[in-house]
Amino acid sequence: MPIISVTIGVVLLLVLMMVCKLNAFLSLIIVSLAVAMLEGMTPTEAIGSIESGLGGTLGHLTMIIIFGGILGKLMTDSGGAQRIATTMISAFGEKRTQLAAVFTAAIVGIALFFETGVVVLIPLVFTIALAARVPVLYLGMPVIAALITMHGFVPPHPGPTAVANVFEANIGLTMILGIIIAIPAFVLAGPVYTKLFKKEFLEIEIPKGLFNPKEFKEEELPKFGISLFTALLPVILIALQTVVELVAPDSAIAPITNFIGNANVALLISVIVAIFTFGLNLGKKMPEVMQSLSESVSGIGMILLIIAGGGAFKQVLVDSHIDQYISDLMSGSSLSPLLLTWLIAAILRIAVGSATVAGMTAAGIAAPLVAATGVSPELMVLAAGAGSVTFSHVNDAGFWIYKEYFNLSIGKTIKTWSVMVTIISLVGLAGVLIMDLFM
Repeated sequence: MPIISVTIGVVLLLVLMMVCKLNAFLSLIIVSLAVAMLEGMTPTEAIGSIESGLGGTLGHLTMIIIFGGILGKLMTDSGGAQRIATTMISAFGEKRTQLAAVFTAAIVGIALFFETGVVVLIPLVFTIALAARVPVLYLGMPVIAALITMHGFVPPHPGPTAVANVFEANIGLTMILGIIIAIPAFVLAGPVYTKLFKKEFLEIEIPKGLFNPKEFKEEELPKFGISLFTALLPVILIALQTVVELVAPDSAIAPITNFIGNANVALLISVIVAIFTFGLNLGKKMPEVMQSLSESVSGIGMILLIIAGGGAFKQVLVDSHIDQYISDLMSGSSLSPLLLTWLIAAILRIAVGSATVAGMTAAGIAAPLVAATGVSPELMVLAAGAGSVTFSHVNDAGFWIYKEYFNLSIGKTIKTWSVMVTIISLVGLAGVLIMDLFM
């Protein structure tokens, strides 16, 4: 039975990644081959299906992920992220440093990958916490909550963008709905959750020598307005296209907004603008700006491969007609496809640690439910995203990044980080189910 093939494939994926410690990309390719064989595909057909999945997935996503990485790197290397953070905190005032920190992280988190956001913002958290005389985790937890929420819910981040591609969801609408759900998620998981701890618990000893942030002088930093505009430009362009498509799809400006609001084009425009605003306008030479570009691309390779591996697994499920079987199986079920997608992603997240693997695998399994049930593909993307950020523990790189940057014990990391991301996941699921009532 096809369901047995999928189950064996998922179990094999867990064994390869958890027991054998095999790389996620290699694990996904091996599992794709195994499931294809179990479903009666010849070796040649199996390889053809995997090649199709790899090419189809990367063809849609390569530019988005690379341009997103470039934009984040240019913003980091220019001090643009630092300018946004310091200006926001100054504007909110010392008594509202936590609120300023969380919304700064949310804005910066739209353009920066989670790991990059941590490297950029946590040194600032240390500095601001000492200046404001507040516990480091009082600011650090909300900042991390905002970064991981945006990373898991909002395109053009790699995970939600790749999952949107599998579900054939509208990127702009997914982004808008993702931001709406993300705000209560990171507010509850960050500022509200920190209130449950005593001040002493949130105090930490700042690790020595763990980071070496570049200190920008005031005259070196770009202006706040241009920094904020550049960081949000892809969001503005994609959202504009979505609004026009919903309100006036036949208007004269629709062809223009459809072009500039395409995620690939929006990010390309944003990168070109960033080359000037975060580079040439600050007195940098073009070779120096291009060095930042090269460094950003070199760090994206494995992310692309893991996403491609997830796309290969999805294609095997389609070509072996397992997707049709799952569709038929669910057509008479009362279980919400949104809840099922969240549950699959959550189980995989807890088991293998990788949010990208969890989201992509869940999407590949649940993709046929969109046609079978008529559920919103955008909400399916967010359900997979919510599931993919749930209870993170020792098998997740994010767990160790958080632990080491804040110099915490494993127990304290679980009480803060692991519970925090689970709150984000559950609030995200609740938001998706509530939205489903109106869509």
